[in-house]
Amino acid sequence: MSDEDDEEPAVILGASTPVEGAPLARVTSRLVWPKEKSEIDRLEGDSVVRTPDGPQELSTILEDIDETYFQRHQEFENHVRAVIGTGPIPTADE
Repeated sequence: MSDEDDEEPAVILGASTPVEGAPLARVTSRLVWPKEKSEIDRLEGDSVVRTPDGPQELSTILEDIDETYFQRHQEFENHVRAVIGTGPIPTADE
């Protein structure tokens, strides 16, 4: 072990800020791949996902995706991100 382990963290985390919804990765990690879109909707459609525009139900996001079958979770996440976009996630206070 070195003395570096005792140093302060590089980033000060500060107080916890509430964010509504679950990260997309958490939702997709609960599924086994490959998976059909209808099965994702049945299993996780009521899950609320964090998006740059605020929390959204996954079933609402799935309506805007034309693909019906996802071989891997990365493929699914890419399609979801194409719909919801990327960017900062608003906190519950905003």
